[in-house]
Amino acid sequence: MRRFTRPGPVSRSSATRPRAPGNLPAELNRFVGRDGELAALAGHLRSARLVTLTGVGGVGKSRLAARAAAILQDRFCDGAWLVELSTLHHGHLLDHAVAEALDLADHTGRPPRAALAAHLAGRELLLVLDGHEHLAEECAALVADLLRRAPGLRVLAAGRRPLGLPGEQNVPLPPMHDRDAAGLFLDRAAAVVPGFTAESVDQAAVAELCRRLDGIPLALELAAGRLRALSVEQVLHRLDDRFRLLTGGAHSPVPRHQTLRTTIGWSHELCTPAERLLWARLSVFAGQFDLDAAEYVCSGHDLPADELLDVVTALVAQSVVVREETPAGLRYRMLDTVRDYGAGWLEALDDAERLRRRHRDWYVGLATWCELDWFSPRQAEVAARIECELPNLRVALEHSLDSCGDAHLGQYLAGTLWFYWAGCGRLSEGRHWLDRSLELDGEHDDARLKALWVAGYVAVLQGDAVGAVSSLRECREEAERTGNATAAAYALHRTGCLALVRDDMPRAEALLRDALARYREIGELNSNVLMGQVELAMAVAFQGDLAQAVQLCEDVRRVCDDHGERWTLAYALFVLAYAAWSRGETVRARSLLEECLVIDHAFHDLLGAVLAIELLALVTLGQGDAAEAALLQGAAGRIWPSVGLPLFGSRHYNQPHRLCEEQARALLGAERYERCLRAGAGLDLDAAVARVLDGGAEGRPDAADVPGPRGTAPGQAPECSEPAASPTADGGETTG
Repeated sequence: MRRFTRPGPVSRSSATRPRAPGNLPAELNRFVGRDGELAALAGHLRSARLVTLTGVGGVGKSRLAARAAAILQDRFCDGAWLVELSTLHHGHLLDHAVAEALDLADHTGRPPRAALAAHLAGRELLLVLDGHEHLAEECAALVADLLRRAPGLRVLAAGRRPLGLPGEQNVPLPPMHDRDAAGLFLDRAAAVVPGFTAESVDQAAVAELCRRLDGIPLALELAAGRLRALSVEQVLHRLDDRFRLLTGGAHSPVPRHQTLRTTIGWSHELCTPAERLLWARLSVFAGQFDLDAAEYVCSGHDLPADELLDVVTALVAQSVVVREETPAGLRYRMLDTVRDYGAGWLEALDDAERLRRRHRDWYVGLATWCELDWFSPRQAEVAARIECELPNLRVALEHSLDSCGDAHLGQYLAGTLWFYWAGCGRLSEGRHWLDRSLELDGEHDDARLKALWVAGYVAVLQGDAVGAVSSLRECREEAERTGNATAAAYALHRTGCLALVRDDMPRAEALLRDALARYREIGELNSNVLMGQVELAMAVAFQGDLAQAVQLCEDVRRVCDDHGERWTLAYALFVLAYAAWSRGETVRARSLLEECLVIDHAFHDLLGAVLAIELLALVTLGQGDAAEAALLQGAAGRIWPSVGLPLFGSRHYNQPHRLCEEQARALLGAERYERCLRAGAGLDLDAAVARVLDGGAEGRPDAADVPGPRGTAPGQAPECSEPAASPTADGGETTG
């Protein structure tokens, strides 16, 4: 799962720190054994582009795949990336999940598969798909397509069965051999029992226990967790009785899948009634959850909320629940096999549907709170929280849209998450949920109207004028018919935004003024309303009234400062920088744009970031550095394919770009300008932001110091020597 690595406005130092490519998680405890398997896996990945690691549940596929990827990632110029699929319940989100893990924010309306293929086409990386068995057919189709279109891609898939593709190298993972199994058990035992050492226990009992557990890592970890209350001999005795009971006293070895289920079942039996009940109820969560969510969803008269923390703590102590630190704070999760076992008990209790509804209700409430809190100093916290909760929000959306009579909740939830879709680079997935929800008759006008205006907003940002007009027109007509003044104002606002990017400035100004007047009349004030004022400022600035544009944006700036709002502030700073540049105040313009870029980068807002970089290129030219200006234009050119039509295809938005290109080309000469442009195309967004913030008027690194997409030096300023052709975001080669 993609990690939210920029949860708040970043400082210059944090923005410029180099990051290793990839998203592999840090190991929470020591990796033990498996040296032979790691070496074999590395060899297979050298000779095959698709390797599948298969085995029974709990045998350690996920951990081994992640460990192998961590060891091998330096062999891949673009790193190793992990996609965790166990929390994904439906195949239609597979492409979105992979894009999310790759940190690919695609604002365009193109299919996610096309964006993925374009992103990977010119890269050399290792993609790790973990837990694919329930989506094997969809994964096989995706992997086949990506391998065909991305020659530098290698895939390591971990699951209970192969994908069945030509050229696939299947590597069955056996249980741990005796020495590694004992080493793992002793290591985990030492972590839970103070003073525990290998010398303090009967080695023969440990060996027998590992043999009984067939060397399955998850079974060994569960057994180690029991040493808080039992000795090794007691664990062995009780487990031996359990095995004999289940197998009718047979002396033949227990089948491995039965060994694991027996071990989990034994752990389940040793739990208290409250622990067993919570285990079952926690299975409704996808991925991570926090204590507040568990208390709401899982509590009841038979499991009081004020006692739930103690029960969670007991399950953590027994390795049934895993405790993790995240950017959103302390969270918990259950391993897939353990969660599946709990889900079976929840079905047996005939309580699954009620728990799913409670889960859905909690996440609808969470989204509502986060929408309100987006307009506050907690914007960064909200962004990080929603990022962590995305798997559970997806489950809540699915449940709403699949349940008879609950479509309105799906429409409401998809619409309420507008701030995440638009503000944190999730337009493509947002459009998916909005379109799905609007295909249904929710029978609740307000929820449908909200989904309609948000769908129109997303379509505008994606450059889909037809889709935007359709959604916004329906929203406005229905809002006026039903008397929903709020939805009518939003529809009017976003129609004005569409006119703005389509160069109809007089109409944009009229619509935006009308919308803002309606917002004032109904007392609406939030990030959307302030964005409408920024868009109005842009419309009047493009018509030559810079003084009014500055006045509007300074007012937005004051309100943002009062409320701690940062996302809309970045766009106000962009307009203020545009006005400063127009007046010849290049130093002030650069300062405003750098502040703007830091915020956009923090929220992963590609649109805001690329607009800032485009204008920074022109400001840099005005400060006398034509080579750097051309390089920044090249960096922006790499980003635009993931945003949409460059500069919206707008004559007004394109004017600074055209002016910068004409003047830089004249100063540098056509050949040198093209070289600098190609050097800039070798920068990804992180590198471009780092370059801007480390540069400024003094101390900017030469282009020779800029790492290209594969760690090369793509050019040298002021000469900007010829680099190798650099892949752009759409997979082609930058030619200027």
